[in-house]
Amino acid sequence: MTTRRIRRLFPDHKTLIIACDHGMIDGPAPGIASLGDTLDAIIAGGADGIMCSYGTATVFAERLASTGLVLRLDGAGTRIGPHRGPGAQFYTIQDALRLGADAVCVTAFPGSDTEEATLETLARVIREAHQWGMPVMAEIVPGGFDSPPELRTPDAVKLSARVAAELGADWVKIPYVHSFEEVVRTCFVPVVVLGGPLHNDLTITFSMLHASLLAGGAGGVIGRNVWQSGHTQAMTRALRAMVHEGADAAQALEIFQRFAFR
Repeated sequence: MTTRRIRRLFPDHKTLIIACDHGMIDGPAPGIASLGDTLDAIIAGGADGIMCSYGTATVFAERLASTGLVLRLDGAGTRIGPHRGPGAQFYTIQDALRLGADAVCVTAFPGSDTEEATLETLARVIREAHQWGMPVMAEIVPGGFDSPPELRTPDAVKLSARVAAELGADWVKIPYVHSFEEVVRTCFVPVVVLGGPLHNDLTITFSMLHASLLAGGAGGVIGRNVWQSGHTQAMTRALRAMVHEGADAAQALEIFQRFAFR
């Protein structure tokens, strides 16, 4: 069953998943304030899957039925809270099964003060998920979401990806770094890049994804740089062309412009 679910998200061993779980921390952020419209645009753009919260998966079940579903099981404090802790598991594998999810996602922060707690949560979820044939995407961010560059070195990213694989993750979502081919080579499960903070220049996202694919990466899980681009469907189409059709950064920009301004 794990293989069948993974194949829906990775139809040709590569995937484009659009992350729409940011509302769990940021609330109705620009781009996801009218969430139904955003989901429609992503699906129309041809994403292989959408990563979202329990509430989104429940309320928008009909919309999401035609695409892959990655359910976030963990959560943390909101952006108006006094501090960011290690987060915790909010939902269960049974919740994911009941919603018809194709995979679940949990985040861990190697190199941070919460390293052990977040890795333990990831390991527990993997163990429970695999008992039910449910794949797990490990979102691995060395040092935490706001970590400085010295904690996101090629060596730190390579180590962190390998740790997630050793814990049993089915694939790893991780920041892009130079020498990404070493991250891929030394991680024995597929590696996908995360989109990161919003870039004012679309070509930054295109170039990053293209470089990761050339290095052997298996695609991307990208959020803000899709639904805060101003043209969600066009951006999704362009990224899909890169992942599944071999488009380079310049070709992706042409596709984006063609669909955004037609």
